[in-house]
Amino acid sequence: MSEFWTDRPTFVTGATGLVGCWVVRRLAQRGAKIICLVRDWVAESELIRSGLLNQTTIVRGDLCDQIMLERALGEYEVDTVLHLAAQTIVGIANRNPISTFQSNIAGTWSLLEACRRSPTVKQIVVASSDKAYGIHEHLPYDESAPLQGSHPYDVSKSCADLIAQTYAKTYQSPVVITRCGNFYGGGDLNWNRIIPGTIRSILRCQPPVIRSDGTFIRDYFYVEDGAAAYLHLAEKLAANPSLKGEAFNFSNELQLTAMDVVQNLLQEMRSTLKPVVLNQASNEIPHQYLTAAKARRVLGWKPLYSFSEGLRRTVDWYREFLEAKA
Repeated sequence: MSEFWTDRPTFVTGATGLVGCWVVRRLAQRGAKIICLVRDWVAESELIRSGLLNQTTIVRGDLCDQIMLERALGEYEVDTVLHLAAQTIVGIANRNPISTFQSNIAGTWSLLEACRRSPTVKQIVVASSDKAYGIHEHLPYDESAPLQGSHPYDVSKSCADLIAQTYAKTYQSPVVITRCGNFYGGGDLNWNRIIPGTIRSILRCQPPVIRSDGTFIRDYFYVEDGAAAYLHLAEKLAANPSLKGEAFNFSNELQLTAMDVVQNLLQEMRSTLKPVVLNQASNEIPHQYLTAAKARRVLGWKPLYSFSEGLRRTVDWYREFLEAKA
């Protein structure tokens, strides 16, 4: 456990989200002084349900409110910013692109501009995504691949990623960027996502539903590994400021179809249910996976959990969560 975080004023956006709650948990374990930006009160979120909220200072507001952000960063003398807030659901982005653009693009520039005006901020980690790369024929994606999203969600992540690079290069802002695969793990309450939705269906003895045709390939990344990677990257940036402007892929470097994931969960949960394939997905990238070679080489990083270990821990979390609600 690094002393780097002890009493460090750390500002977390997206703390009620899937990754954010695990980041807050990890920061609390390391003794950080945690300041969370919260827009909506999500009573079932892991941050609130687990009591982690009581170990933080809450700033209520919207990510696009730059004046509020400057006040919070200044009054709490923030050293490190972990920017995780985003609208993350592809279907919502397709139906309502403007709210996604506002959260993911305008929210990013508002925060980075507030950081630029806040002299205490020394490290900023911006969470981008593998979706920022868009569609490429050459796989796996490495960090040199162009950012060329085509659809609303992908474009929002490409834009936010480029804006972060702009602040690093033009204003020398201490920004680094993460590009991770599809996060999974306990605390994800978006039931239309394949892993939580499948687990809930199996626990209810209902056939799991696959929205796509089952062949879309993704790179799945366990949420506790993601939380550890964000903190690790902030520490490395503090030790080596020349990393500013750099992007890093974090991944288990697996290629799994939606059907593979469902079959793994059926096996893990000892279920004989048969999945229902809807084949209704649209505006989604058919094949994605990452290489994390740069993170291993430059940061000395490696994942803490295998896919099977992460899946087992995830199933255990949802069993407990859903039994408590029953």
